[in-house]
Parts: sequence; structure tokens; C-alpha cells
Amino acid sequence: MAPWLLGPAALTGAAAAAPAQPMAQVDIGTLERWHDLPSRHVPTRPIDVWVPPGFQRGQPYRVLCMHDGQMLFDARTTWNRQAWNAHVAVHGLMQAGPAGLGWPTIVLGIWNREGQRYAEYFPEKALALAPPHARDGYVKGEAQGRPLADAYLRFIVDDLLPRVEARWGPRPDGSGVLVAGASMGGLISLYALCEYPQVFSGAACLSTHWVSVAAGRSDQDKRQQDLSRAFLAYLQNHLPRAGVHRIWVDRGDDALDSLYEPGLRQFEALLRARGYGEQDGTARVFKGTGHNEADWSKRLAQALAFIGRAGQGAESA
Repeated sequence: MAPWLLGPAALTGAAAAAPAQPMAQVDIGTLERWHDLPSRHVPTRPIDVWVPPGFQRGQPYRVLCMHDGQMLFDARTTWNRQAWNAHVAVHGLMQAGPAGLGWPTIVLGIWNREGQRYAEYFPEKALALAPPHARDGYVKGEAQGRPLADAYLRFIVDDLLPRVEARWGPRPDGSGVLVAGASMGGLISLYALCEYPQVFSGAACLSTHWVSVAAGRSDQDKRQQDLSRAFLAYLQNHLPRAGVHRIWVDRGDDALDSLYEPGLRQFEALLRARGYGEQDGTARVFKGTGHNEADWSKRLAQALAFIGRAGQGAESA
């Protein structure tokens, strides 16, 4: 077994001795951990890989990349005892056939790195469109000196996806990769679709973290508002053209999600201006929901079903 691949039976030595990285358990399909996956772009982190029941090398398949991978599968192993239950949602959609995800789908749960989540998840090229005080404040503050989103996406495209094909064989033509996340994970999912439209065919962005209203008066609050505006400005020129990709963006109306209403409204207007209709670009509000995995898990299947019907053979804008 390759050193970067650890299944439940192979958790020995350093991996087993790391109580901060317990192995999640699933009752559908199988879960294995890729540990210390080498990368030319970013420091290593665990990747939890869910494989659907009965899947074998050589079958047609597609891939779903999800951020905050330690929160996806097993609430018993997460810091807040909540989980997306991503395997349950994906398996149900696989059972639905063409109305769901169409093919067997492998889920890549890409762990975030403590202290680097904002650096890796905020869309890096949007910084050029932010006011200097907001850009410099972000780099010195949240990014701890170095924005990492472009390197993080290169890690997924150049290192992680080729590992998938090395293990399970080439994906068939037209099996565009799906990407999903929440909060900052929603921002990086949308950014991935823009930066690599030839790789990703659909993005599900739940509780997307753009704060474009005066939600507070601190320097950090104002910086977040300026950064949200900068990303929306980036999207005006980089959102992939309609007709090939699918985009799901949403918010709740409780807690932090209540601050996202103006940003969601602006993004929906941008979608329509770029030619996206309701069939390939949607911006939704879920009443009575907040900013947590329990609420996201309840609508994940709906979001994945929407982006899973993306036009195949993604092209650049």
C-alpha cells in the first residue's frame, strides 16, 4: 500500500498516534484516508476518500471534491459533533440514476489546515480588485503573510485528481469534476469553477461567505466587506459562460447567514447577466436555517442533484 494511502486496517504508527485525526466510519460504501499525500504546491493534509459500494477500477465514474473534509462523514469525529453525511447524499443520488449523479461518484474530502483555512479559501486573484488597505490587511492578517488559494487549487488539479486516476483509471470523457463547500468553502468552490472551467463542471456553494453590507464597524468587518465586493467584481469577468456549467449558491436566514442577503442578491443578478437561467444557475434561500453542518446536510443532496446535471465537456469562458 502506498505511504499516502491509509485505510481503516492500516492506521498504524504515526497515523494511529494522532488523536486529532480520528478515522471516520461510514455504513455505506468504504472510506479510506490518504495520509501525507505529496504535493509541489501546499503542505500535506489528510484526504478522506469515500468509494461507493461495489465500485471497481475500470467502471465509469465521476469525482466530487469537497472542502473541510474532516466534517463530511462522521459526526462522532468532528469538533462540533455535526457532519454533512456526504456519503448518504451521494449514494442516494447514485440510486436515482440519470436523475441524480448519473455515474458512481467518488468523494474526496480535502481537510482544511488549521490556521490556513482563510488563506487557502479566499479567491486569490480577487485581491487585485480590492482596495489596498483591505488587500494588505488580509495578507497580513487572515492569510498570515501569504495567500494560498491558487496553490490550493493547483494541488487539487495537479496532484490530487491525477492520484484518483492512477488508482481507479481515467475518468470517461464528459465526467466533469464537481466541487462543493460551505461558507469560505463556497467561495473557493466558485473560484475553482472560474479558474479551471475545463476541469470542473459544477459548483455547489452553500452559505457562501460574502459580507457586502455594513455588518460591523471594526477594521476586520470593513475588510471582509471590501473583499466580498472584490470577489463579486472578479466574477463579472471570470464566471464561465452559461450552457456548459451549473452553479448552486444559497444561504440561510439565521446567524451568520443573515449577513449574506445582499451578496447573494448581487450574485444572482450577475448570473442572469452572464446568461445563466434557472436551469443552470440558482441562488436560493432556506428559511429557518443557519451556518452549520446539520443544516447543510439537509440540502446537500438537492444541491448536488442540481450541479450533477451539468453540461458535459466543460469549456473555458
